[in-house]
Amino acid sequence: MDNKVQLISDGDGLTVIGDPTDVEHFLASEGLLSLSKDLVGPRLAALLRIGAVVARAGSEIAAHSGRWLKLTEESAHLYKKYGLMESKLPGISHAMVGKPGAIKSWLQVAEGPGSLLANPAILSGAAGIMAQLALQHEMSEIKSHLAAIGKKVDDVIRAQKDAELGRMVGAGIDIESAMTVLEGIGRVDDDTWSTVQGRTHTITDALGWVLRRLDALAERMEGPTKIGELAKTAKEMDSEVRESLIVLARCFELQGALDVLRLERALDKSPDELEGLRHVLAVDRQRRRERISQKIEDLMARMHAAAGKANSNVLLHLPAHRAVVGSINRVGIAVEEFHELLGIESGRHSLEATRWWDAARDPGQLKNAAVEAGRKAAAGVVVVGAAAALWANRSALTGEERGEEE
Repeated sequence: MDNKVQLISDGDGLTVIGDPTDVEHFLASEGLLSLSKDLVGPRLAALLRIGAVVARAGSEIAAHSGRWLKLTEESAHLYKKYGLMESKLPGISHAMVGKPGAIKSWLQVAEGPGSLLANPAILSGAAGIMAQLALQHEMSEIKSHLAAIGKKVDDVIRAQKDAELGRMVGAGIDIESAMTVLEGIGRVDDDTWSTVQGRTHTITDALGWVLRRLDALAERMEGPTKIGELAKTAKEMDSEVRESLIVLARCFELQGALDVLRLERALDKSPDELEGLRHVLAVDRQRRRERISQKIEDLMARMHAAAGKANSNVLLHLPAHRAVVGSINRVGIAVEEFHELLGIESGRHSLEATRWWDAARDPGQLKNAAVEAGRKAAAGVVVVGAAAALWANRSALTGEERGEEE
C-alpha cells in the first residue's frame, strides 16, 4: 500500500485504480464507495490481454484493483478537486492522487514511474472498459424501468404484428445469451460472436419502425377538429406512445449490449483499434439519441397544440378538455422518464386544465360557447340543449373548486 490511486474519466464515468485498500479508503473519504462498482476479475484481466503491454505492466496491473462509478452531481466535483487533466486520448482525463508524508487529506501528486496512466495502451484499454461499464449501467437502468412499467417487452413487440419488429425478440435472446457468456468467462469467443454480429440490422430496422410510427402518431394529432374527437385520439395516443417508448428503450438496451460485445472483441482481438471503435460507437449513440429526441419533441409539440384546441371552449366541453390534458400529461411523464434513462435533458412542464369558473370569466371562452351554440341552433339543435350542456359542465365541478371561488 503506497497511499496512491489513479483516476481516469471518460466524461461518463470515473475509474479509480490502485491498491484495493487505498481505492476503498479514497472513495470512502469522498462518500462515494457505495456508488462504485468493483472491477476485480474479468474487467482488470482484460487489460492483461493487451499484447506487449503484459510484459511491461502486467505484474503492475495484477497487483491493483479498481472501482468504477457513474459521473453524477455527487461525483463530478472530483474533476476540479483533484485537477484531472486531459490525456492524449480524446475525451479521457486522468490524475494521480495520494497522501504524501504525514498529510491526512488526499491531493494530486506527481505520477510515479510505475503509473499505468503513462502507458497509452493501458489508458486506451481502461477507457474501453469504462465505455462498457457506462453502457451496462444504462442497460441496467432501462431493464429496471421496463420491469417497473409492468408490461413484458416481448409481449408489446409481438402485439405490433410487424415482421421487422418481431425479429427483435429472437435478437434479444441471442444478445442476452452472449452477454451471459461475457460475464461468465470474461471474453467473447468466436462462436458466440458469430451468433450476434449480424443482429445490428435487426435492431436498426426495429428502431426505424418506431421512428416512423412516432411520425404517424404526430400527424394523427392534427386530424381531429371537434373536441370530443380530440379527447378520443389523445386517449389512444396515451397508450400507443407508451408502447413506442417501450420498444425504443428495448432497442437502446440491445444496441448497448452489442456495443459492449464489440468493445470486448476489440480489447481481446485488436486492441490497436479499440480507441477508434470507442469513439465511433459514442458518436453513433449520440446521433441516435438526438434523432429520437427530435421525433419525440415534434410529437409533444403537436400534442400541446392539440391541448390548445381543447382549451378553446371549456364552457361547453369541460370533461373532454380535462381528458385531453390528462392524456397529454401522462404521455409527457412517460417521455420525461424515457429521456432521463438516456441522459437527455427535458424541459417539459405539465399542462393545467382550465377551470370552468375561470373560463366563465374569459370573454373569449364566452364568445366561443355562444358561437357553437349558435351553430347548433342554425343546424336545428335546440338552443336549450346547449344551455343544458353548459349547466351540466358547471355542475360537474368539484365542491373544492366551488369553494375556492366563493
